[in-house]
Amino acid sequence: MESEKLHVIFVPFPTPGHMLPMIDTARLFAKHDVNVTIITTYANASMFQKNVDSDFNSGYFIKTQLIQFPSAQVGLPDGVENVKDATSSEILGKISRGIMMLQHQIEIMLHDLQPDCIVSDMTYPWTVESAAKLNIPRIYFYSSSYFSNCASYFIRKYRPHDDLVSDTQKFTIPCLPHTIEMTPLQLADWIRVKTSVTGAFGAMFDSEKRSYGTLYNSFHELESDYETVSNTTMGIKSWSVGPVSAWIKNDDERKANRGNMEKNIGKDSELLNWLNSKPNDTVIYVCFGSLTRLSHAQIVELASGLENSGSNFILVVREKDKDEDGEYFLHDFEKRVKESKNGYIIWNWAPQLLILDHPATGGIVTHCGWNSILESLNAGLPMITWPMFAEQFYNEKLLVDVLKIGVSVGSKVNKFFLNIGEEKAARLNIVEEVVVKREEIMKAVEILMGSGEEGETMRTRAKKLSDAAKSTVEEGGHSYNNLIQLIDELKSLKIARGLEKTRLDN
Repeated sequence: MESEKLHVIFVPFPTPGHMLPMIDTARLFAKHDVNVTIITTYANASMFQKNVDSDFNSGYFIKTQLIQFPSAQVGLPDGVENVKDATSSEILGKISRGIMMLQHQIEIMLHDLQPDCIVSDMTYPWTVESAAKLNIPRIYFYSSSYFSNCASYFIRKYRPHDDLVSDTQKFTIPCLPHTIEMTPLQLADWIRVKTSVTGAFGAMFDSEKRSYGTLYNSFHELESDYETVSNTTMGIKSWSVGPVSAWIKNDDERKANRGNMEKNIGKDSELLNWLNSKPNDTVIYVCFGSLTRLSHAQIVELASGLENSGSNFILVVREKDKDEDGEYFLHDFEKRVKESKNGYIIWNWAPQLLILDHPATGGIVTHCGWNSILESLNAGLPMITWPMFAEQFYNEKLLVDVLKIGVSVGSKVNKFFLNIGEEKAARLNIVEEVVVKREEIMKAVEILMGSGEEGETMRTRAKKLSDAAKSTVEEGGHSYNNLIQLIDELKSLKIARGLEKTRLDN
């Protein structure tokens, strides 16, 4: 009976980097005999509803409960409900206010549905109180690495950057198993100095301590040292159940449509024909995620660096990156690389998993978003690291200094994704350091894609981690066992609550 099953409600935050791994995790719970409900808004549901419907039609207990995004109240057009839709700080502010206003609707739904557990994105600290009212566990969903959470925790706790002479001076992050150096400019603004959002982030991290535990889209073989730090030094119970993208059904149609409802068979066929024409491990894939904005100056340097490297490449370009200083630059670049057959330009959305798994692909230039890192690792690809904002600079350190499967282009400034180009740098008087130069890009591509020992060693390490990523989610693997253990634990808590209720009723 559905009512007797463990019922878990998932509350995702509407931005792709947070939402997609939580949806995959919700689907995993359903595939392991859990009754799953996902609470989200109409436009956000459209990003994954097809997969949820497919699971439901296959006999799994999974559904989406829709709530209304308050578009009119915050002054947004219908359908603008996700952080990725923000094209300016003003629009982001309106989207953020709309997201905050969802709390009341979500709380009503939690009360009406009476779940056995809430899995909440880290950005909703109030769900701790919601769970407490229902006397059920709240699980904190952290959508990035153990390493980034540990590094952030110790930097916030000990503030090793506070007494430095300049923002470009290096400091060592305390209490970590590896020696990791950063500069204050690589930290998010809200950590480096007190800003209007510092308190909000403090509330999020504080809610982790008051939760039943933390769920990570990571795996033991990748981050065992930092799993230990989290569980011991930080004292937070956790379960690593990733990489969740490796658990979802692996057929090409599912891959091509993951997180996107559009189908563009003609374009995909053209792309596959181009990839099929290239030797194995000779193409580098360049993609900066759904939020990053690049300045015109940076696009010129990136394009020149790729073109001059002599490597085959696929470059994903967003319509919003069309340069104001040279409207036709990207189209001229596209025309040039088409003629040379060295490059392939994809506008807006790319079938990333298909590209990463293709034998011709030999590496990726990544913004160090955690989902892209895991998908690259699953495909056994080493990376060129180019972090932009948020926790991405920590993830770069994990790839380059700990796992040694990444080459840095030397990104120096943690700039909020809506800061177009040099805006932040101008305030900090470091314009020259923001734009990564073509020579650095060429150098990183040559190291990663060349036949030298450094590149070969990284490829070998990445392949080993790929094997581990696949085995950990199979029956008997670490992530598989962690998921089963967590579900069993939640079932035991449900039974205990039922017995306690019966005792009190009598």
